[in-house]
Amino acid sequence: MAFYQFTTYQKLPINVEDIWNFIASPLNLKEITPPHLGFQVTNNALVEKMYPGMIITYKVSPLFGIKLNWMTEITHVKELEYFVDEQRIGPYAMWHHQHKIESIKSGVLMTDIVTYQPPWGFIGALANRFLIKNELNAIFEFRKIALEKRFGKYPF
Repeated sequence: MAFYQFTTYQKLPINVEDIWNFIASPLNLKEITPPHLGFQVTNNALVEKMYPGMIITYKVSPLFGIKLNWMTEITHVKELEYFVDEQRIGPYAMWHHQHKIESIKSGVLMTDIVTYQPPWGFIGALANRFLIKNELNAIFEFRKIALEKRFGKYPF
């Protein structure tokens, strides 16, 4: 079965502490997720800051409005530098998402590296080519715009 890797970058005109405080809170996920996905965190007692071993559960509608359960675990956290979430239950055969931040001139650079494997073998490979890859691009483009609205646009 094929697996794929998707990498995206974003510069923001804020400091590492401010972006970390925002992205390290599962309570902010809905704000940076496109509304058409019907994203809803279903954990009842989420804490403000993530930690290794934290389980986050969601409802999400990635295709045709069909609601799916998704469970991720925060597997690694290095305060002010990176965290990793991995799917435990959900729409992918495998999902590993690295969120990195680093200080740069006049702001921060955020790097997301998503390594994933679609379900359904050959059919999943076709779905990736025509649907999944494009949907991931759209999701991260939405997120870029949402973060720019919240924190401002990087000057150059």
